Amino acid sequence: MSESHQYISDAISILKQLGFPPKQQQERSALTLLALLDLQPDGKWQDLKAPLMGVTPIMDWMNLNYQKQYAPNSRETVRRQTLHQFVSAGLILYNPDEPNRPVNSGKTVYQIEPNAKVLLQNFGTDQWESNIEKYLADRDTLVSKYAKEREHLLVPVQIDSNTEILLTPGSHSELIKKIIEDFAPRFAPNSTLIYAGDTGSKVGHFNETLLAELGVTINKHGKMPDVVLYFSEKDWLILIESVTSHGPVDGKRHEELAQLFANSSAGLVYVTAFPDRAIMRKYLGDIAWETEVWVADAPTHLIHFNGVRFLGPY
Repeated sequence: MSESHQYISDAISILKQLGFPPKQQQERSALTLLALLDLQPDGKWQDLKAPLMGVTPIMDWMNLNYQKQYAPNSRETVRRQTLHQFVSAGLILYNPDEPNRPVNSGKTVYQIEPNAKVLLQNFGTDQWESNIEKYLADRDTLVSKYAKEREHLLVPVQIDSNTEILLTPGSHSELIKKIIEDFAPRFAPNSTLIYAGDTGSKVGHFNETLLAELGVTINKHGKMPDVVLYFSEKDWLILIESVTSHGPVDGKRHEELAQLFANSSAGLVYVTAFPDRAIMRKYLGDIAWETEVWVADAPTHLIHFNGVRFLGPY
């Protein structure tokens, strides 16, 4: 067996010994591990490195060093079927250089966990068996530690006096927090939060029962707005898009939402929320008429885009 193929075989053996399920005991996951150790065919286990790498650089590394070329559309497979499991098991770290980086950031990186690197540097030595036994005994503690650190970075959002939800860190979640905690009390007092999206889990909060009572059933393919409030005093559903980098309620999005909520017994109100006026200015030409704009750095004001009434359904 060639040296390069030996390292792939070794990495698969390591993943088995670490207790990963069969779906991760294969070449793709082995190569991902080798990339995150920068273990090239002429390298040695004792000389492992710990580069910060995103998904595309990992795949480029596989091709350059082991001539294993995966199609560009395989990125999600590498992310969801290998990297996610490695992170969950504490084998690698997620954005250790900037833990509060947004989940959908193009700058996302992964890195081998320091204790795992020390362990793997002993692969093939007389100390391997005793070291992996000790590592596995301590791993649950490590995983719990990193989980707590990640939870500490989550964005807490108070949705009523008794309920708090946690959103993935990032500017998008920070704006959703302001919509719920600043916009709603001012412009829809005592409203009920039906939906709040989250870039990490896609759903931070969803009261499907109340939405169904209002005549709306959303299938899993329906692209929800970022926040949905039910203002019972007026019998309005307020549909809010949180815009930090893309996507105000333009004409196309207005039509999509109108169709998605077409069966609503409550009137529909469309709102675009921006963190500040500088970002709002980028999208002024796109915002649909008969919608509202709210800017978080001027929370007591609304901007009304023409129509026969102010903040109301049409």
